[in-house]
Amino acid sequence: MKVLFTVSSWPTHYAVMVPIGWALQAGGHEVRVLCTPSQVAPLCAAGLIPVPILDSPSDEIRLRLQYFMEAVDGVWPYPWPPLHPITGAQLDGLDDFDLTGFRERQLPEVAARAAASFDAAVEYTTAFRPDFVLHDPASLEGLLAGLVTGVKTAMVLWGPVGPAEPEHMRIVPDDISGSFARYGLGPFEAGMIKTVVDPCPSSVEPPLAAERLPVRYVPYNGTAPAPTWLLEPIDRPRVCLSWSTALRSMSGPRSFVLPEAVRALEGLDAEVVLTATAQDVAELGPVPPTVRVLERLPLRLLLPTCSAVVHHGGGGSTLTSLWAGVPQVLLTFASEQAASATRVAAAGAAVQLPGHLVDAAAIRRAIDELLADGSYRRSAVRLRGEMEQRPTPADLVDLIGV
Repeated sequence: MKVLFTVSSWPTHYAVMVPIGWALQAGGHEVRVLCTPSQVAPLCAAGLIPVPILDSPSDEIRLRLQYFMEAVDGVWPYPWPPLHPITGAQLDGLDDFDLTGFRERQLPEVAARAAASFDAAVEYTTAFRPDFVLHDPASLEGLLAGLVTGVKTAMVLWGPVGPAEPEHMRIVPDDISGSFARYGLGPFEAGMIKTVVDPCPSSVEPPLAAERLPVRYVPYNGTAPAPTWLLEPIDRPRVCLSWSTALRSMSGPRSFVLPEAVRALEGLDAEVVLTATAQDVAELGPVPPTVRVLERLPLRLLLPTCSAVVHHGGGGSTLTSLWAGVPQVLLTFASEQAASATRVAAAGAAVQLPGHLVDAAAIRRAIDELLADGSYRRSAVRLRGEMEQRPTPADLVDLIGV
């Protein structure tokens, strides 16, 4: 069988698909991944075969435009303006971005690039003739190519949010190029998504209007050497503090609450392990001697040894924490991250704190609560059990039914 993936330009958006690709390849199936040139190195590092023919607008620009429109529509939840959609600079007010000028002068070029990307995907799919197409929520090229060529398609979720969320927290982009209509399918709408591969435990599944294909989440958070000290016994709780690689570029500099989180954990009777980018670590300055600092250690290596984890609510961090059965403190900014965190908190495995309202004292109270109240751990272990009951990525071939 031949399977085609299409992915967006943000590795965390398609990380869930990597182990599915491994399973398909190990079963003797051929897998190729349509991507932008920026994703060639990450995909090669993940052991998948990239085909760099896509040229859709960057996810950063798309999401910043979405956040700007949230502010225009009055649902932007923060006391500061969003970032400039194109440059990423902090706006003083909404009038600092010429939305009308963007629509008149820049949007046509962006739409043309998106149209070319859709055309490339359709052309390649026609030539490659896959038996199935999988795509991440931000890569509609796979959906259009499947609809045009008659090949069954499925969207693969990156966390506990789906295509049926309210408009202000949508994870599926608009078809700004009009390509779905151009190919005779009518304007794009979420109802065109007929099948969704869902790696979430049943208690935190997002609502769907499509067929749900459950699959067991297998974490992929990049690669790095495994520290031998992770195998050593520990005599007190270990708390992981992990931070986003791109949150500030989307939600602004005031979303960088990592210093508050570090201060919150100072003096805690626990071993604290911080994993973040080199840039974020450098901006922290000196950290308490009780904090072990690591650069970009894959969470799947660290979390099974932890009693709690603090992070920003991204899909990969959330699902990997559930996979490890670890209670979470979620400091959320983006709307879809807040929705994900709300579902995990409602299932009893997390405390959610709106990121723009947190301070060190609030974070410390949340951590103390997680470590003292065993119900959070029991709920996290229950959700891990639900995850383990789902079919493995290797079983997905049978679920696809082609």
